[in-house]
Amino acid sequence: MILHLGFLLYGNILITLLVYLYVYRFRKLIGFQLGMNISTMVGGFLAIMTGVIFIYQFPLKYVLITIVTTFIGMTFGALIGGLFDYQTLLTGYVNGMMMGIMAPMIGAAAKGDPIFLLFLEVIFIFSLFLLLLSVRQT
Repeated sequence: MILHLGFLLYGNILITLLVYLYVYRFRKLIGFQLGMNISTMVGGFLAIMTGVIFIYQFPLKYVLITIVTTFIGMTFGALIGGLFDYQTLLTGYVNGMMMGIMAPMIGAAAKGDPIFLLFLEVIFIFSLFLLLLSVRQT
């Protein structure tokens, strides 16, 4: 089970990096409203997914998992937000931080339920698909 969750986390980070590279090509055409939505969504969702996966893998390491997921959320939120402007960078950073702090609590409340993880994964992939469609429309 732990190995499969590791691959899921790796896949989520890889998909997010590919989305970053795709958005990077269109960054000059994207307005700050869409940029804020993108940075908020990517930083927040990646933090939630990472926190839930880590808490499923290591259920008693709350403090370490909270630190790691907060750092991941802040990093990816700021990385995506930095494509647009400083206000968007700050929005992605703060949203990634808040979601990273909350994600282990959400994962602990789910008590290792694989259906909840599947639900989150479907929403994450669907949201990235909508993100790619919205970027393509600009």
